[in-house]
Amino acid sequence: MSERTTPAPAVAIAARRRLRAVFAVTALGAFMASLDLSIVNVAFPALERTFPGDSAASLAWVITGYSIVFGSLLVVAGRTADRLGSRRVFFAGLVVFCLGSGLAGLAPTVPLLVAGRLVQGVGAAALLPSSLGLLLAAYPSDRRSQVVAMWGGIGALAVATGPSLGAVLITGFGWRAAFFVNLPIGLAAWLVGRTVLPSVRGDASTSSPDYPGVALLTVSLAALVLAISEGPGWGWSSPEVVGAVVTFLVLGAVFLRRSTRHPQPVLDLTLFRSRSFSVANAAALLYSMGFFAMLLGNILFLTSVWHYSILRTGLAVTPGPLVVAGVAGPAGKLAGRYGFRRVLLTGFVAFTAGLAWYATHVGLHARYLEIWLPGTLVVGLGIGLTFPVLSAAAVSSLHPQRFAVGSAVNQTARQVGGALGVAVLVVILGTPTGAVDALSHFHLLWWFVAAMAAASGLVCCLLGPPGSVQVPTDVTTAGAPVPVVAAGTAA
Repeated sequence: MSERTTPAPAVAIAARRRLRAVFAVTALGAFMASLDLSIVNVAFPALERTFPGDSAASLAWVITGYSIVFGSLLVVAGRTADRLGSRRVFFAGLVVFCLGSGLAGLAPTVPLLVAGRLVQGVGAAALLPSSLGLLLAAYPSDRRSQVVAMWGGIGALAVATGPSLGAVLITGFGWRAAFFVNLPIGLAAWLVGRTVLPSVRGDASTSSPDYPGVALLTVSLAALVLAISEGPGWGWSSPEVVGAVVTFLVLGAVFLRRSTRHPQPVLDLTLFRSRSFSVANAAALLYSMGFFAMLLGNILFLTSVWHYSILRTGLAVTPGPLVVAGVAGPAGKLAGRYGFRRVLLTGFVAFTAGLAWYATHVGLHARYLEIWLPGTLVVGLGIGLTFPVLSAAAVSSLHPQRFAVGSAVNQTARQVGGALGVAVLVVILGTPTGAVDALSHFHLLWWFVAAMAAASGLVCCLLGPPGSVQVPTDVTTAGAPVPVVAAGTAA
């Protein structure tokens, strides 16, 4: 027999290696997008020193701009991936994200830095749903739940390591390294991905996503954030602030009206017929306002009041995200066993208690082990019990075919809440006149975060009976940026 055949074990080994490579590439995409949600927080003090002539409200757009664009585009990016093919959208997102990273890293002014972050947000929104679609297409159905959970865990790892990684980079090479670090990661993903990523054919016959709706949503949210963050400086009754509020109201109303008529809307309003979905997303919006304000606020407190170095600050805040990453998985199992409401209320109590501890015990003198670390661990426990369970509660009552778009809407609610929370942080912190005044402002900030957590808990009391928590196993991305249970850790 002259025909030579490849031994079956060799074929199986090659197939396993290819699957591992596919997972590595798609996980890198999720890692970069998630990393830039946390790494920039630790760079904020360095940005303030580099651009002393720019206000905190202007610098805050480095964070809020990314969140607004990222959140606004998630659903449409997922539907674009379904229409044009996940592979094509993934590589486009990779290129755009790296271009934005390069622009942000080279930016000589704050406006150019914000522009780079906006470009990054576009790329990140394209990366997440397309990477999930590619992952689901490559793996057999009996392994998809496992790999999707692992993929979500990579996002959790990115958020957990963002402060410490960012602190090391910034200490050694300056804040620009927090953006340049994406370039070698992106290059590696592009080189390997060109050879291993499957070709997922899109369905061009479907209706085009609502791109004008994205513009309406983005501009309206930006106008609201502008009004909140600049209100103290411009005056709450100034023409600029009033004009921004009117812009938000008018464009927001047009957006909602358009969402009722477009066949592929950015926001599918029919999802909100489910009480659990509506309640969970309202809670996520409120919670995210406090959560994102706390992330940045803690960095600013440690560097400005306790005068920690950036490296020490990054290490000081790392235990909290590590607790979140460790608790998130078991929290999903507890919710499936005891119901969403019990787990959420337990988490909200812990989160609120941790913030109240900060507000009543943290003083001018650094006492990390006795005061800060216990509060961080309790807060991390609370977050781990709430964010992933809120994601599960949001989609558990939906039909499995709507898990993807429901998860994307939930992620959008978080990003919008985060942008609003950072804007409120700018107002609360203001321009203190001294250390004592600054400490009182931070205490007020922590009470605000605690109030948002408590309000979220009250909203969650309206949750109906828990549904079954499932992870979609079909290749239906439809805008899903993260798996249902692991979503909270990637936020």
